[in-house]
Amino acid sequence: MNSFLKWSGYLLAILCVSHLAELVQAESKPSHPNIVLILSDDQAWNDYRFMGHDVIKTPALDKLASESAVFKRGYVPVSLCRPSLMTVITGLYPHQHKITGNDPPKGMDRQKLLKHVKNANCLPELLGKIGYKSFQSGKWWEGNPSLAGFTSGMTHGDPKRGGRHGDLGLKIGREGMKPVFEFIDDCGEDPFFLWYAPFLPHTPHNPPQRLLDKYRSSELPIELSYYYAMCEWFDETCGQLMNYLDEKGLSENTIVVYVTDNGWIQYVPETDQERKKMKRRFRYAPKSKRSPNDGGVRTPIMFRWPGKIKPAEYDTLVSSIDIAPTLLNAVGLKPTKEMPGINLLEIMRQGGKTDRNAVFGDIYEHDMIDIDDPASSLKYRWCVQGDWKAIFPSSHLKDEKVELYNITEDPFEQQNLVSEHPEKARQLLKLTDQWWDASSQ
Repeated sequence: MNSFLKWSGYLLAILCVSHLAELVQAESKPSHPNIVLILSDDQAWNDYRFMGHDVIKTPALDKLASESAVFKRGYVPVSLCRPSLMTVITGLYPHQHKITGNDPPKGMDRQKLLKHVKNANCLPELLGKIGYKSFQSGKWWEGNPSLAGFTSGMTHGDPKRGGRHGDLGLKIGREGMKPVFEFIDDCGEDPFFLWYAPFLPHTPHNPPQRLLDKYRSSELPIELSYYYAMCEWFDETCGQLMNYLDEKGLSENTIVVYVTDNGWIQYVPETDQERKKMKRRFRYAPKSKRSPNDGGVRTPIMFRWPGKIKPAEYDTLVSSIDIAPTLLNAVGLKPTKEMPGINLLEIMRQGGKTDRNAVFGDIYEHDMIDIDDPASSLKYRWCVQGDWKAIFPSSHLKDEKVELYNITEDPFEQQNLVSEHPEKARQLLKLTDQWWDASSQ
């Protein structure tokens, strides 16, 4: 009997020590936050209720904004989707990652561009080193998502099967959210990175009739009715995603980031006769997509991380190049030395401003001239410092002039002030040259 009690005591002690070791191991195991990156596609910076639009309804994104650090003066460097998306996922300017246009030179095999993806340090690859599962959905130009380190995705990336910028991935949102929800469920206890880049509100502007009916009005051009309905459709899908995180109890440990790839100002024909002659009803207006103006490059940028990031609005200048270093710092990783962006975490946790003096960008031809020489396709460089914005055309654009705007007083860039303030233009050109030279090394 004594022997039995003695061995029982030993066994109990062993079990207690083993249980204690499991507890210690569980407590010491890093608890990495999930990351959800939401990317709007072709939407102007002011086309949200929380950004001041008085017609478009965006209740889901308004709610996200109320729970987030919102940078209302956010920018993307480039106003074209492919190079902009590549900037978000690498934290590099277009002239650094070298994907400067949507397409290679005419006649070149598109696959040749993928070498630049392989050479870059992309977020899914970096996060995968510490155990993240990752999923690509929506817009994706860079072949099979595995090239960037995604562990799974919707885009097959096979040019022989059709598709140029997302193929099957473009179904997300427009045809439901099931693939995204299944990925979240399959991750179990593993941390995940979700790339949600639906083809919304991008053309084709074909919203559900119930949404179009909300915006049909004799006082509103039909083109705007369709576009506004598309913005709300995109908002609905974001709400479905946020609700799913809530239902699964994941919101508290998930960083949600929001940014737009580039802007869009809906072109509206001036007459019915012009409308009848148009080959495409829905096209973008000047000073929006593909332009260096704020209509093309400005976007709200938001971060939500309950309990870690203070909900607030900021007027400090930020750029999409800041997203990658901020997320890497949030999970305990160091940004690569090539990343020029800044870590916004401390700003969002404590409040305040960055010590950044200005933000910059570079605009290129839609079809690249030389896939290894970004400068060959360069059209414009631009700079924002304080209230001022300057646009500098490339030397080969001989008919275009330097533009200078006070974007605080003139946010839609209607009055070029370069002749009234030539010294400000020269100062911003010097600043832009310094940025270009430093980031091109």
